[in-house]
Amino acid sequence: MTQGKPLGLILNFAWPLILGSILQQGYSLVDAAIVGHYLGLGSLAAVGASSSVIFLILGFCNGCCGGFGIPVAQRFGARDYKEMRRYVRASLRLSAVLSVCIAILTSILCSLILKWMRTPEDIFQQAYIYLLITFIGIPCTMFYNLLASIIRALGDSKTPFYFLILASVLNVVGDYLLIVGFGMGAGGAALSTLIAQGISALMCFRYMKKHFPVLNVKDDDIKGADWEHQKRLLSIGAPMGLQFSITAIGSIMLQSSNNALGTICVSAFTVGMRIKMFFISPLENLGIAMATYCGQNLGAGKTERIKQGLWTAMMILTVYVIVGNLIMFPMADDFAKMFVDSSQGEVIDKVVLFLRVSAPAWIFLGTLCTLRYSIQGLGFTRLSMVSGVFEMVARVAVSLLMVPSMGFLGVSLGDPTAWLAACVFLVPAILYVYKRVSKEVRA
Repeated sequence: MTQGKPLGLILNFAWPLILGSILQQGYSLVDAAIVGHYLGLGSLAAVGASSSVIFLILGFCNGCCGGFGIPVAQRFGARDYKEMRRYVRASLRLSAVLSVCIAILTSILCSLILKWMRTPEDIFQQAYIYLLITFIGIPCTMFYNLLASIIRALGDSKTPFYFLILASVLNVVGDYLLIVGFGMGAGGAALSTLIAQGISALMCFRYMKKHFPVLNVKDDDIKGADWEHQKRLLSIGAPMGLQFSITAIGSIMLQSSNNALGTICVSAFTVGMRIKMFFISPLENLGIAMATYCGQNLGAGKTERIKQGLWTAMMILTVYVIVGNLIMFPMADDFAKMFVDSSQGEVIDKVVLFLRVSAPAWIFLGTLCTLRYSIQGLGFTRLSMVSGVFEMVARVAVSLLMVPSMGFLGVSLGDPTAWLAACVFLVPAILYVYKRVSKEVRA
């Protein structure tokens, strides 16, 4: 990504990520639709009652994986393949230890987590099973994201997408088999996702071993793969993971406030979040593409191309947000009815409210993703983490001040308020980072 016009390079790199994420969110939608139509509102609420906690834990894991890929992209851009292989080896070791430890700890704490979240009693048991299976599958999720991050760091964003297609098909088939065929309830949806992600991880590993000879470890690579490389990875990956977790703390507060409003609001929040995540996933993946773009161009010492890429990404996200709003506003009601029966008028009305409040603010989210991931790709992960603090504070403020008085409307305003707050920090932050890296390269 260090040569050629930024528009073509970014779009060519980003489209497999975007389609892959749409597929991932697509089978998340299928999960919710099957649960909602076959198992009812109670099970649908159980699936969504702990979604912000899942985002906190998996967000930390996936953020670490994204961070682990940045030194790989930088060394690849600099053509320093020996150091690149050492970082790959160190990242695999770190991920193995982290994923197992996190899976054990969170599985033990499942019941307490749901109580802290003020989960309604009528859905508690189903929510517990769903959350437990999700946490047990953390190693599968983390290794898929790590391997996909490494493959993307080498400039190949298409292969992880192809494996994700396979995983999506397996997940949908698994949903019907486990939920409808074996009657496993909400836990079947979680188990189906676990199996699909595990297969994706195995496929990525086999492909990487076979098709990237540059990753084949040499004897001197093993000697050099010491704690210094692991510390470097942690210094980048941990802040990125903590950024997701800090952001999720505000989401947990917001969802806890929503859970206290009852099962109807929990169901509406679940549906609204699934639909919203489907539409905003391209914005997140445009940001991921920018992390690799900025990392490679920094490694090559081409800072002027970084600025060109940022303006290009802003143009892309603006067009997408306009098109997304033109689809969302007239069709919000139809989207809601994909998940719940048309007789559930109160749930549908709340879903429509949630979506129509969220959609205009996607421009803030797109800006947030582009700037945050670009800052991360340039190596300033601690700085990007501060934007997560801004999001967290905004969501906590909404939870404490707006939800008690405004009810579900306050819940719907949580994300837009948080996105705007993060942008207030990120705009001056990217100007500072660009000025600093440009000076370092010239020196």
